[in-house]
Amino acid sequence: MKIKILEKSEGCMPEIIKVGDWIDLYTAEDYTFKCPHAKMLHKKKNKEEDSTERFRDVIFTYGLIDLGVAMQIPDGYEAYLLPRSSTFKKFGIMQTNSEGILDNSYCGNDDIWKMPVIATRNITIPKGTPICQFRIQLSQKATVWQKIKWLFSSKVELQKVDSLANENRGGFGTGSDKYRTK
Repeated sequence: MKIKILEKSEGCMPEIIKVGDWIDLYTAEDYTFKCPHAKMLHKKKNKEEDSTERFRDVIFTYGLIDLGVAMQIPDGYEAYLLPRSSTFKKFGIMQTNSEGILDNSYCGNDDIWKMPVIATRNITIPKGTPICQFRIQLSQKATVWQKIKWLFSSKVELQKVDSLANENRGGFGTGSDKYRTK
């Protein structure tokens, strides 16, 4: 199975390594996140208990980490995007959606893969850092023939291209109605 990859940022081309089943993805630029911070102190009176509760709203820094690539996954397949096992320990960031699913309709030149994160501490992540990983799986719409092909040949090949030559879906998180079935 060939996955066409358009490297949008130099140094972000994924590679298949011999150890492990997932494919690493890299940061396309330097990212700086600030730790959670508290806003103004609030007081809330509880008339029944004749007490006052004090609290602060905590604000987390949210960001989209650009992974520097756009990809075309074959029909009948989808990609699962997850943090590397060391990501939280090293950087104190968490993927906000718990896991990302990228289907094969997200395949235009400007449909750049990104990882949504929140920060739990101050951190700077340098460009080119392996931050997350992905794997390819059959989608729920896979045909019988796509399932048979997957069964007999699950070898993944990454093919670098100059253009994906597909319509853009509208960017990360757009959820375009054009692709919805009614």
